[in-house]
Amino acid sequence: MTPAGDARGDARRDARRISESLTDPRVIDPRQELVRHDDLSEEELEQIVRLLAAMREWRDADQRLSFESRTHMKLNETDMRALRYIIASMNSDVPVTAGALSDHLHISTASTTKLLDRLERAGHVVRRPHPTDRRAVTVEITPETHREVRRTMGLQHARRFEVVRALSPQDRDTVTRFLHALSETTLTTVGAPATESDSAPSAAAPLG
Repeated sequence: MTPAGDARGDARRDARRISESLTDPRVIDPRQELVRHDDLSEEELEQIVRLLAAMREWRDADQRLSFESRTHMKLNETDMRALRYIIASMNSDVPVTAGALSDHLHISTASTTKLLDRLERAGHVVRRPHPTDRRAVTVEITPETHREVRRTMGLQHARRFEVVRALSPQDRDTVTRFLHALSETTLTTVGAPATESDSAPSAAAPLG
């Protein structure tokens, strides 16, 4: 291999190494400004990094699946969330109104109307008279779209259910507590000025 080829190979290996270490505090926070890790053994640190990497792998896989499904059906993320809500409501024999959909998606009435117009034009939903309120209409998913959503997102959810089913009750409780605690670390003040306490190292600070 030529020197130029060697250099390109080295660059690719370096890029791959960095990509694989984006959850490793030794790489992304070597001075321990956010995460203290010098009190951990090498084995403990490696275990934590492996768990964070597995979480990142799961998140990336989930995002790829969602993107591929939406692209195949020519939908955006809000469209897909709307369809899944409509399916769940229909399965529960609960009429879906534009107002209920607006509340679920946290979007305005005008945006919900545009969303339903778009989904109806694409053949994904139909509007029907409300069974008890003549002033309202309900929204139903078309059989073709229902089958497609079940084939993609529904099948994936079934596989996830089987993975969780395989855990012991104790492990399910442990994972549930872990995920709840992880959810509580989500930053809700992005862009807010940092305070003195924000800059202090913390062993529990989230990464990735």
